[in-house]
Amino acid sequence: MQKKLLFISFVLIIVSTHQLLAQSIPKDSISKKFFIGSSLFMLGNFSRVNNPEYVQLNFGYRITPKDVISIEFKRSIYSWPIGIPFGSSSFDASGENYPGHARILAPTIGYQRFWWKGVYTSLYALNAFEKYKNMDNIKIGNGYTLYMNFHLGYQFKFFKNRFFFEPAIGCSYWPVRTNVPESFKAVEKKWPNYFIQPGLHFGFNF
Repeated sequence: MQKKLLFISFVLIIVSTHQLLAQSIPKDSISKKFFIGSSLFMLGNFSRVNNPEYVQLNFGYRITPKDVISIEFKRSIYSWPIGIPFGSSSFDASGENYPGHARILAPTIGYQRFWWKGVYTSLYALNAFEKYKNMDNIKIGNGYTLYMNFHLGYQFKFFKNRFFFEPAIGCSYWPVRTNVPESFKAVEKKWPNYFIQPGLHFGFNF
């Protein structure tokens, strides 16, 4: 009996909370629950050195005006260790590159929380399935890396909230990294397994 009363009370609380939220949130703010987008990182494809061949597509759903879940699909290649920080030893520094390159296909899931106006934090779990190739473009192995990306940013809206841009500061950390070829390990071992980087998401609400 007590369990039934507890369950009924819980249901009533959820229903009441939902009704209060529905009354307090303007209709226009939740009318566009879905969005598609990408990242300005794709502009890096114009680089003649260390061209990432970067492709990204985002699809998201706004559970509430403050809570967002998303799925992202990313594809890229990299020829330098990702842990190299900005500075003199940059992504295209001579002697820091791998003896080949890795191609990544990375489905990603994310959660975004808005705290005040456009200020938000987000967490993304990027599952990178990697194909390693040597200098002769011959496949030498497959690997997997789990990247955890943390962002703190601000969302700007344009054209009656149809478009948005989300500049952010982020940290990428990879706690899981498997089957890396020894020749690649030798290059990346002196660098950390995290990287401070900007976030440059943009999108269209519908």
